[in-house]
Amino acid sequence: MRDIKKLTEFTKNKEHKDREMSLFKNLKKEVEVNANGTREYVIKKGINKGKIAK
Repeated sequence: MRDIKKLTEFTKNKEHKDREMSLFKNLKKEVEVNANGTREYVIKKGINKGKIAK
């Protein structure tokens, strides 16, 4: 009895995680490379704040 309960619980959790991951993959948007003429990233925090990472 205990084995069946654990197996059904595992499959239920696995299906839930798979459904969640598929939704996450579909909602993720692609980043535009070189959008608006920018190629570098400006560092916003830390010692190198304001520097451009190439």
